[in-house]
Amino acid sequence: MSGVTESGAVESDVVGGGSLGRGFRWLWAAYAVSTFGTRLAFDAFPLIAVVVLDAGPGQVAALAAAGLAVGAVVAVPLGPWVEFRRKRPVMVATDLVRCAVLLSVPLAYAFGRLGFAQLLVVSVVVAAADITFRAASAACLKALVRPPDLLTANGRFEATTWTATMLGPPVGGAAIGLFGPVVTVAVDAASYLLSALGIRAIGGAEPRPRRTEAARLRAGDLLDGWRYVLASPVLRPLFLNTVLVNALIMATAPLLAVLMLGELGFAPWQYGLAFAVPCVGGLVGSRLARPLVARFGEHRVLVVSGVLRVCWPVGLAFVGPGTAGLVLVMVVEFGLIASVGVYNPVFATRRLELTPADRVARTLSAWTISGKLTTAALTAVWGLLAGLTGTRTAVALAGLLMLATPLLLPRRTRTPAPAPVQPAADG
Repeated sequence: MSGVTESGAVESDVVGGGSLGRGFRWLWAAYAVSTFGTRLAFDAFPLIAVVVLDAGPGQVAALAAAGLAVGAVVAVPLGPWVEFRRKRPVMVATDLVRCAVLLSVPLAYAFGRLGFAQLLVVSVVVAAADITFRAASAACLKALVRPPDLLTANGRFEATTWTATMLGPPVGGAAIGLFGPVVTVAVDAASYLLSALGIRAIGGAEPRPRRTEAARLRAGDLLDGWRYVLASPVLRPLFLNTVLVNALIMATAPLLAVLMLGELGFAPWQYGLAFAVPCVGGLVGSRLARPLVARFGEHRVLVVSGVLRVCWPVGLAFVGPGTAGLVLVMVVEFGLIASVGVYNPVFATRRLELTPADRVARTLSAWTISGKLTTAALTAVWGLLAGLTGTRTAVALAGLLMLATPLLLPRRTRTPAPAPVQPAADG
């Protein structure tokens, strides 16, 4: 049976390695269904833009970059706003918003009214809602799960992510081939509705967060998440490292598609296979994270896995045609994803441990917004770089730059207290 503590955290009679409680199971189920829906619809918007709207490469690139960047900017005031609201209603609302705007795409398509501007607006709304949901869900997880079980919980989320990444795109591609280009968007919309129902099923009372300052949103609150991260001797290097590494990995993804599908002549199914099969490494890594921490300690695992994950991408610059090239991509991606599978749950747990409950939403919002904006910027820069130096050279430069990022990882095993954040004047 579950009960509610004075802090609002849901306790379970069975915790630890086996069960993390009823509340977590519903949160995990909601995450699983929405993640599978999103992976099924992977690259659906670019496909719709090309197949239905006859969009060119410039429009497709603008759709990806603008949706990401504008959505991140729109989400800036939402982090502080979420901080002082009950998290589960916010999560349900963002799920329903994503469901509604995504459903507008197949409806407009059915009536022959779908246009590029609508795809752009939907991309922006979904991106902003994603950031808001992620910030609220991290705070919700911290309330639902005991601190010793956070690593187990994050490991299960990580395993779910890689399972969906491995299975979703091939199934989604088959569905598009059978039923048309908008079917996976409708499935993605339905997944958010199911996610909302799962979050509603968590149950238990969730207290309204208290705020000692004035109730209205202040201008200084918008930057409070960044101030807190940058004032922390441990969070700051983690922030800089993860944002830069993730952005560099994502910036080279379009270049690899051009290299493999264009210059090297791989078939689309081979390209999909090369990135789907290595996702098994994510399952392996996420399962190893907790035992490795138990044996070697959180800090050592964080640093070693953080170093290992950046040793692999430079190898992609040497991919060649044929079976040998395909195997090389799979080996490199398996090593990268397995290392990420260990790093991500340890990193996510460390971040939650270092962030007070009343700052989680603001901190996670600032972190995610920074990551999305950096990814959008580096994707554009690396596209220009590939045009100037060649695709393979641009991939190699990204890999070499990643080799320097471990210098940003925290080096102390003890966690110093973050520097105090001065309250901002009312704006």
